[in-house]
Amino acid sequence: MASVTMPQLGESITEGTISKWLKKPGDQVKKYESLVEVITDKVNAEVPSPLSGTLEEIKVAEGTTVAVGTEICVIAEVGAKSGSPSTSAAEGLGGHAGMIPEPGAGPARELTATAASASPSPSTGEGRGGGAAATRLSPAVRALIEEHRISDAELSTIAGSGIGGRISKKDVEEYVATGRRAAPDGKQRQPALPSPSTAASQRGAAAATPSPSMGEGRGGGDTAIALSPMRRAIAVNMAKSKQTIPHAWTVTEVDMTSVVRERQRLKAAFKEREGIELTFVPIVIKGVVDSLRANPILNASWVEDHVVGHRDVNIGVAVAIEDGLIVPVIRQADRLSIAGIARAVDDLARRARAGKLTLDDVQGATFTVNNPGTFGTILSYSIIAPPQAAILAMDAIVKRPVVVDGDAIAVRSMMNLCLSFDHRVLDGVSAASFLQGVRRFLEGFSEQVPLY
Repeated sequence: MASVTMPQLGESITEGTISKWLKKPGDQVKKYESLVEVITDKVNAEVPSPLSGTLEEIKVAEGTTVAVGTEICVIAEVGAKSGSPSTSAAEGLGGHAGMIPEPGAGPARELTATAASASPSPSTGEGRGGGAAATRLSPAVRALIEEHRISDAELSTIAGSGIGGRISKKDVEEYVATGRRAAPDGKQRQPALPSPSTAASQRGAAAATPSPSMGEGRGGGDTAIALSPMRRAIAVNMAKSKQTIPHAWTVTEVDMTSVVRERQRLKAAFKEREGIELTFVPIVIKGVVDSLRANPILNASWVEDHVVGHRDVNIGVAVAIEDGLIVPVIRQADRLSIAGIARAVDDLARRARAGKLTLDDVQGATFTVNNPGTFGTILSYSIIAPPQAAILAMDAIVKRPVVVDGDAIAVRSMMNLCLSFDHRVLDGVSAASFLQGVRRFLEGFSEQVPLY
C-alpha cells in the first residue's frame, strides 16, 4: 500500500480543500492520471496519482480542508499484495505537483513533524526548541505563539491536529479564541483579544457553530457565512500586509482625453482583428511597465532584512471573481506591445472567472495593477500584496471641467491613479517619479504610439 498525502502546491500554501474525487475506491489509476481536485487559496488544481494501482481507500471526504502532508487516500500499487507495507507516495506526488517558490523567497520551510521513534503527543511538545519527540512548529505558528505570549506550559496543553500531533496555526487560534488558557499557577486567564490574522479562522469556525454574537442571540436575523479558502487567505494576507508593511500612498490626476480619443478610433478595427475589446487596462499597463523600467526600485520586493530587485517585470492584474479577487500574472510584460498585453489580460481574466488558472498563472508578480474604476470608483487606496513594493489603482475616467492653456476652461476626461507603496523599499520621491512617468505616457498618447 502507498499513502498519498495533501501536496504543497506552492511555497506559501499550508492547506488544501478536497473539492472532488475523480476516482472512487476500487478504481484503477495510472501514474500521473488526475486523482482528485484540490482547492487552495490561489487556484483549483487537479492532483495526479504518484503511481499506478488501485484506489483502496479515501481518507478525506469532499469539502474537507486539511493541512499539507495529511494522508488523503491509499493506493495499492500494481503488483503489490493487498495490505503489504509500502513507503509513502507523498514524495512522488510532491515531485510531480511541485513546490513552487515565490519571488524572493528562500528555501521552503519545513512544515512536517520531526522524525521520532514514537509518535509525539501534545504533552511532549516543547514547541520552541528541539526534543526528539517534540513537534516542530512552522514560522507562522511560532509567530502566533509569540504574539499571544503563550508559555511552554500552556503550549503543552494544546492538542495538535496536524501530522503526528503537530500543532497547527488553527490549533493555536482556536485555543486563543476559547479563552480557557490555564496559567502556570493554575488560575484561569482572561481570553486574549484575537488579532486580525486570527479573525478569519474564528469567523470560519463560527460558520460551523453560530454563536449568539452572530445573530441567534439577537433574534436570529444574522447569518454566519463560512469562509472559502480564498476568502480566508485574503483576510489573512491583507491583515499581514497592513501589520507588517509601512504603507504610504500618493495620487496623481491624469488627463485621459487623448487615450479616450485614440481608443475610440482604434477599437472597432482592433476587435475585428483580435476578437477582443481594446480596454483602457492594457494601455495603462504599458505606461506602468515603461515607468518601472525608468524607476526600477518599484519593481522590487522586501525580503526579511533586504530588498530584492527583479530583472523581469511581471504585472499582476486584479480580477474580480465570485468569491473575491484573484491576481493572475502577465510575465515579462515589458516585452509585450499594447496588443500583446491586451491579449494576456483577456486570457487571464477569462480563465480566472472559469476557474482554469494554474499555479504558474498566479505566482511571481513583481508589481500589481488594480482597476476598481470599472465599478465607478474615483479614488481608491489599495493594500500591497507582500512581498511586492507597490500597487497601482486606476479609477474611473470622468469628464469634468479643468483649467487648460493658462486660464481657459475645458471639459476633459480625467482619471486618478493612486500608488500605494512600501516605505521600507522606497520614498515619496521615487513614488512621485514613477507616477509622473505613467502620467506622461498616458497624456502623450497618440496615433504615433504603436499597438503592435
